[in-house]
Amino acid sequence: MQLHISPSLRHVTVFPGKGVREFIKVRVGARRVSYRMLFYSLLFFTFLLRFVFVLSTVDSIDGETKCSTLVNLAWIGCLGGRLGPRILGRRLDSAVPEVMFQVLEQPLGNDELKGRSDIPQTLEEFMDEVKNTRLDAKTFAVKLREMVTLLEQRTRNAKIQEYLYRHVASSSIPKQLHCLALRLASEHSTNAAARLQLPLPELVPALVDNTYFHFVLASDNVLAAAVVANSLVQNALRPQKFVLHIITDRKTYSPMQAWFSLHPLAPAIIEVKALHHFDWFAKGKVPVMEAMEKDQRVRSQFRGGSSAIVANNTEKPHVIAAKLQTLSPKYNSVMNHIRIHLPELFPSLNKVVFLDDDIVVQSDLSPLWDIDMDGKVNGAVETCRGEDKFVMSKKLKSYLNFSHPLISENFKPNECAWAYGMNIFDLEAWRKTNISTTYHHWVEENLKSDLSLWQLGTLPPGLIAFHGHVHVIDPFWHMLGLGYQENTSLADAETAGVIHFNGRAKPWLDIAFPQLRPLWAKYINFSDKFIKGCHIRPS
Repeated sequence: MQLHISPSLRHVTVFPGKGVREFIKVRVGARRVSYRMLFYSLLFFTFLLRFVFVLSTVDSIDGETKCSTLVNLAWIGCLGGRLGPRILGRRLDSAVPEVMFQVLEQPLGNDELKGRSDIPQTLEEFMDEVKNTRLDAKTFAVKLREMVTLLEQRTRNAKIQEYLYRHVASSSIPKQLHCLALRLASEHSTNAAARLQLPLPELVPALVDNTYFHFVLASDNVLAAAVVANSLVQNALRPQKFVLHIITDRKTYSPMQAWFSLHPLAPAIIEVKALHHFDWFAKGKVPVMEAMEKDQRVRSQFRGGSSAIVANNTEKPHVIAAKLQTLSPKYNSVMNHIRIHLPELFPSLNKVVFLDDDIVVQSDLSPLWDIDMDGKVNGAVETCRGEDKFVMSKKLKSYLNFSHPLISENFKPNECAWAYGMNIFDLEAWRKTNISTTYHHWVEENLKSDLSLWQLGTLPPGLIAFHGHVHVIDPFWHMLGLGYQENTSLADAETAGVIHFNGRAKPWLDIAFPQLRPLWAKYINFSDKFIKGCHIRPS
């Protein structure tokens, strides 16, 4: 190739062959062009050719040979597609070789990793292997997939193990509480002062007097009941008008009576009764007891127990946690179901406030009687609105199985749910409805369907039975979630009227959240001889 430039620099002629007069004539502008500018231009084109050669070589190394040979007729177009974006400092298309995507997208079975000792255990080991071994793209992707899959399996197993331990911890009775019940039972049998009639005879008329503020607490946990009672009375502006009806089971009656006989909360009035003391409960068959017996038989075979649930390798950890929760004894406790029979248990009362035993009262609750219920039966806090999206985002679809036609045909999935724990019940309005009958009907339907309408708790049938009978009250009166998550705002909890430790992390368990437990523990006298003797401590 020969290059000829005219003296006037107006023409540049390129001769491609030996003497062949095929040439390309380029007309140059009339302005003067220096030889120095021409030299720099030629130098730039020389550099560009070298740069193109380097790019072609890199493409060949990456295994992408379609743009690395001049024989390919589409080389110029292909090169342009690569060169342009690289000159700008990056490639517009993915810099990851396609083979890596293909490898990473391939599923890897759990059994393929068993017994393998050549898989890096940490990112540091993986990087050392990459640095010390010359890996192609495919081998790199295979190693990366194996390492990530192994770590995912270990993380999943650790999470499931955590859920299993929490299930065991939340379902068991701490030895301190067991000790307290035994010591109080012993005191009840040997000390007449621990067997006082509660309340005293002269205060019995107040039990059916609707001018008093009546609260109902159903519990088989003496310490939890003591905290609810202490917090209720200590924060009352007129404790002499407060009546607390404590309902317990046969085995807990003696310890419960002994505690409140020896720890009176005057001027408040405390009544302690076991279920078998109620005339209504002692008559014939009780629907809730029949349902519980059937429920217990179904749950005893449900899912094969905790071992079968944990052994499932296909379900996500949070699904396994929910299934473990269905096995919790509290969901088959008579104390959890008895609230549906409040009109029968207290036939003379017009209105009561029902309290769970995992709540703490932090404000005077007498203003609850001033709330106009608009003819509704159940005054409750809604759980679909609030800043805490984990706790306050519950709708009917959170509890009921809308894939079942019985549910989907009768209810709307996005209707707001409400909470048990602190509820105002207008018993007069309740007696005019068929709420209790509806409750038992749906419990039976759930048992017939092998627990396919809902899986756990008394709230789902409660949501159904009280549907259309709920009056929404201010969230101040009931703050939930203190047993679910430790990032609950302590400032918000301290200013709520009632706080609820719903969830596994009950405040009397070792798995309680340490920053929230003092809100509950401050209502316990740790110098009391029974508390001290059973080694119950603030933390």
